Amino acid sequence: MHQSALVLFSGGQDSTTCLALALDQYERVETVGFDYGQRHRVELDARQHVLAALRQRFPRWATRLSADHMLDLAVLGQVSKSALTEETSIQMESSGLPNTFVPGRNLMFLTLAAALACRRDLQVLVTGVCETDFSGYPDCRDDTMKAMQLALNLGMAQRFRIETPLMWIDKAATWKLAHDLGGAVMLELVREHTHTCYLGDRSQRHDWGYGCGSCPACELRARGHAAYMAAQLPAALAAGAIPPASSV
Repeated sequence: MHQSALVLFSGGQDSTTCLALALDQYERVETVGFDYGQRHRVELDARQHVLAALRQRFPRWATRLSADHMLDLAVLGQVSKSALTEETSIQMESSGLPNTFVPGRNLMFLTLAAALACRRDLQVLVTGVCETDFSGYPDCRDDTMKAMQLALNLGMAQRFRIETPLMWIDKAATWKLAHDLGGAVMLELVREHTHTCYLGDRSQRHDWGYGCGSCPACELRARGHAAYMAAQLPAALAAGAIPPASSV
């Protein structure tokens, strides 16, 4: 049985939900983040706020949450041309991919995470990639993850397992998973402390959290939150938590 995990942790909604799930499953959990010159580097600050909040609000997880690592990947910003690493407007390219795609990003993330996991004797790599509600990035797909697991195990003579808990669920289900793991406290932690916005906007507070509200990442998060909340309404009415309209 696997007992330890390394979570690729950006400070966003998806990786935070994956971290909570890992803490619920494994005895020892470490986290790793990457500074690659991203425009939304405010996420690097968000990481620390999320980690502190998890330790404070979930004592049962605090004993399992171990070291946090930050790796310098400035070279990624040097070799790529992306709206995430350059001051340029977000748009679709002729390739059919948005210009927020950073070629090789998740491949490099997983390679370095595996090298770190090897040194730290961690057995599972957990990443929040998804091909259900996503922007079409090829390095987020299930086939890519399977190929990476094979390559890493062959190249490092290890038996790593890459876990992708969000691969086949949409953003509404991701909000639900956060609630299932930690209730209303976990939902509020995600809303208040995580960061998803590609533009790094923390000046606007929405019911789903902070962000510009118009970039692709914000739109996905907002749409998922709205769908999740709509799905909760019938249950809340049935439980009497919300009075029916006729009684108001």
